[in-house]
Amino acid sequence: MPEALYQIRGLTKRYGTRTVLEDLDFDIYRGECLVILGRSGSGKSVTLRQLNGLEKPEAGSVELDGTDLTRLSERELFPIRRRIAMLFQGGALFDSMNVFDNVAFPLREHTEKPEAEIAETVRHKLSQVRLKDKDVEPKMPSDLSGGMKKRVALARSLALDPEVVLFDEPTTGLDPITSATIGKLMSSIQKDLGVTSVVVTHDIPLARRVGDRIALLADGRFCFLGSWAEAEDSNDPRLRDFLAGREEDEENAA
Repeated sequence: MPEALYQIRGLTKRYGTRTVLEDLDFDIYRGECLVILGRSGSGKSVTLRQLNGLEKPEAGSVELDGTDLTRLSERELFPIRRRIAMLFQGGALFDSMNVFDNVAFPLREHTEKPEAEIAETVRHKLSQVRLKDKDVEPKMPSDLSGGMKKRVALARSLALDPEVVLFDEPTTGLDPITSATIGKLMSSIQKDLGVTSVVVTHDIPLARRVGDRIALLADGRFCFLGSWAEAEDSNDPRLRDFLAGREEDEENAA
């Protein structure tokens, strides 16, 4: 059996009277890419935020390498979060910083590396996301295409050599060709660096490209969790409809 890096047990998250996650149990294996699918508002991004302690659950545990993140204070979470990178849906680049300074930011904030070493690391990380041209370094985020913004954000997320990368809708707003390019890049980075990835997406072609296993979140729980081969053999109507992109009938659409 593969080694579980994360062990999530009884995870429950509510907002007011609305239960988004209910008694959720699952493992994330070291070195795998787990793709979480689900309809809008199903709790996919909420699940992602539990994995780096950005939000606290009402109940349950989120263990990373045996450490329960739910029991840690913000101060205690600080070193843990250095091991976990999160790529937000919009990239979250700093508009007032150029590409070089965006990627250098976590290195300057969290390490004592000299500027020469920071510059070397920044260029290495940019090369990992296929941005080797030094002409890109002085560009501002407003000068970049959507695909380039995603790649710069990915380079920044890799700056501290994380063990885990969490992707929140990494191809939102991108055309199919650029989405495929980002997916190929995500796969190569996982293979080359051996990171563990969790990807939240609606993009089925991306999910097929990068996912070792997929999970479908519905009604606060995973109605399916398994490999693509198992997904293809599943008789769960929710999974089959989601993967096929079938419309709801009007009776169930409300």
